[in-house]
Amino acid sequence: MATDFRRKEILPEITGQIVNSYHEIGTINHLGHCPLPSYNEISKLLEDLSEILFPGYRRRQNLHFGNVTYYVGDLVDSLHDMLTEQIARALRHDFTTRTDAVCNAIVERDFEAEAQEITLDFLKCIPELRSILSKDVQAAFDGDPAAMNLDEIIFSYPGLEAITIHRLAHELYRRKVPFIPRMMSERSHSRTGIDIHPGAQIGHSFFIDHGTGVVIGETCEIHPYVKIYQGVTLGALSFPKDSEGNIIRGSKRHPTIGEGVVIYANATILGGDTVIGSNSVIGASVSLMKSIPPNTIVTIEKPSLKFREAS
Repeated sequence: MATDFRRKEILPEITGQIVNSYHEIGTINHLGHCPLPSYNEISKLLEDLSEILFPGYRRRQNLHFGNVTYYVGDLVDSLHDMLTEQIARALRHDFTTRTDAVCNAIVERDFEAEAQEITLDFLKCIPELRSILSKDVQAAFDGDPAAMNLDEIIFSYPGLEAITIHRLAHELYRRKVPFIPRMMSERSHSRTGIDIHPGAQIGHSFFIDHGTGVVIGETCEIHPYVKIYQGVTLGALSFPKDSEGNIIRGSKRHPTIGEGVVIYANATILGGDTVIGSNSVIGASVSLMKSIPPNTIVTIEKPSLKFREAS
């Protein structure tokens, strides 16, 4: 049956109803306010940053020491401008939201200058991030017998992509940039199935094997040389509330994982007071809500299997 174009006459009425809902439900639309950071720009920023962190692996090949300075310099210049603009948007919107100020009101703060200072400080940390990521790549190779070489890990391992974006987002989170770190982490989550809050503190030589379904909360502290498998949750046991029943934000809600710990698939570790001692092993499907000392192996008893002949 062909479309009856006469029935499209109702569309202006539907449009009016939708627009009216913008007036009635103002909490989920952003109209007439300061521009927010752009998802498209943040995605491009992450692609450009990945190009700098792992030169020769992504868009531009045939790079060598004769042309890499020009290429990276062009990217850094572009990143400076994009990051400054996006961070300034985030800072301005956060300020107007908290103070109920009008977007174009004259204020004493220079958001663009603040954003540029944060951007330059962030770009300076890239060499250090490359050093940490090189240890993450090596940890993945050392921890996965299926890995043939380091290049394969850089090209194709979702765990490396997730930790790369996390390390970038965490640097902006530490610099108190609103919105953008979480936008970065959610882009990573949608691409890899790995959900790491940008506030999580993660040491070097970190490896997520397979990765799908991993959740790492905001106040997690993960020491170096930790390896976790798919489906692991490092979460909160409960949310403390104030006298009026509102969630108290900023408290330690997620576990601390000691150096050299291995956490197998689908294990769940909860609570801000929970500390997993160094060099411990948490078995598959374990649910743990209390601390354990170093060098401890935690497993659950294997279920009893029954076999019968198929009819």
